[in-house]
Amino acid sequence: MAQINVNNLTFYYEGSFDTIFDQVSFSIDTNWKLGFVGRNGKGKTTFLNLLLGKYEYKGSITAGTVFDYFPYSIKREYLDQPAIEFAEELKGDVRQWRILCELSLLGLEGDVLYRPFGTLSFGERMKILLAILFSGEHDFLLIDEPTNHLDQKSREIVKSYLAGKKGFILVSHDRDFLDACIDHVLVLNRHSIEVQAGNFSSWWENKSRKDAFALTENEKHRKEIAKLKDASLRARRWADKNEGTKIGYNPKKEPDRPTRAYIGAKTKKMESRVKQMEIRISKEIEEKEGLLADIESPADLKIMPLKHYKQTLISAEHYGLFYKDGKEPLFQDLGFVINQGERVFLNGDNGCGKSSLIKMILHKTGGEEKPANLEEEGVMHLASGLILSYINQDTGFLHGSIKDFCRVRNLDESLFCAILRQLDMDRSQFGKNLEDFSEGQKKKVLIGASLLTPAHLYLWDEPLNYIDVFSRIQIEKLLLSFKPTMLIVEHDVMFQQQIATKTIEFSAHSGIMNMSGMTSH
Repeated sequence: MAQINVNNLTFYYEGSFDTIFDQVSFSIDTNWKLGFVGRNGKGKTTFLNLLLGKYEYKGSITAGTVFDYFPYSIKREYLDQPAIEFAEELKGDVRQWRILCELSLLGLEGDVLYRPFGTLSFGERMKILLAILFSGEHDFLLIDEPTNHLDQKSREIVKSYLAGKKGFILVSHDRDFLDACIDHVLVLNRHSIEVQAGNFSSWWENKSRKDAFALTENEKHRKEIAKLKDASLRARRWADKNEGTKIGYNPKKEPDRPTRAYIGAKTKKMESRVKQMEIRISKEIEEKEGLLADIESPADLKIMPLKHYKQTLISAEHYGLFYKDGKEPLFQDLGFVINQGERVFLNGDNGCGKSSLIKMILHKTGGEEKPANLEEEGVMHLASGLILSYINQDTGFLHGSIKDFCRVRNLDESLFCAILRQLDMDRSQFGKNLEDFSEGQKKKVLIGASLLTPAHLYLWDEPLNYIDVFSRIQIEKLLLSFKPTMLIVEHDVMFQQQIATKTIEFSAHSGIMNMSGMTSH
């Protein structure tokens, strides 16, 4: 067991006006299971790279341990090789028997190590890389968002796996995942960094209490400042009025009037009282400043759902999708109804046809070309004149400036930038090209565009990948307030529990989907 000590850490990217870390100090234990939480762009991945020694910085980071980072960078040539052939290139001290042991904990047979890596599912690849990561000795592991693009079943397996490990920093925005895997939290607040024992939920509960106390104290200070300012203003008026009585003073004609010396002394006393009040005001303001510095108070987002003249927007009977040259259908015998105001979640393993169903709906409304080689069976009816708003799970197509993006999508640029600001994206990012944004910022671009697009039905395919916890809570509040009609693929358990009115479950064996109702919100 060792400690990682960070002292007076200061870092900023060359050519950037933003300081990522400014005189930051804290300590963490290498025996902890540490969850790393913060807004997109606050510096989580940057800090992991600083631990790895990738950037120069001011201050000091001392650690009596070796770091290893996940996810590994996979070269193009690795896709044609079995993982066993390039495992040592990823982790030098790896042993085959250790990898096999870790794979069994992840629910995989050892034969996946000997199949070409590119032929494996995304979930299988992720589990192999995790097995390689944990097959070393005495490393402190830096695990950066391991659940992105994993289906719910794979997330549950990885969650159970990490819950049995220790000695790592886990960057994740999935609250349920964090709660199951960690025993400490490292939080990048707006203006401070804190380390706390417990999981995400216990930290959030403590933060909520602390924020409520800070708001109460802030209100007390605000009222005290107002009273002091009012008293100071009155005293200042009295002093000025008293000083004015010296004008026109004639001691022979007005022997009973106070002398100039008396008036001056009284004025001086009043001036002293004003000065003391101003000092007290400054002190109150100083105490008030910082009280709200770390409070998350996201703006209320808005969405513009359209009302359709029909109550039922989509219905399907014995519907299925299959590839012409495929042996098995993606799914079959599907029957479901989506009515206005419902938020329907698609659940199932990766590759079971969730995204294909969404793309076929887009195709039927003229929003996208028919997926290559994909055929239908059964019947799916869409209400005529249906207008859709779509979030693609892929962000690779984003390029060019925000101005270009808004012009192509026919969006009001000022309104679009206002939504990005409400999603906590800094104005300094707006001058960059979209391809230079972080993955979380790219997702916010797609979410912002969807919110600004009036639609009867919102199709969101894994919208929350890379999106920070605070923005997820912000989006939850939005959807519960405006209740748009939605068809969603999203594996964040807490998000689904909050938002879903129905789920469509894809059976892993038969490919048949079943509709299950959830508590209405």
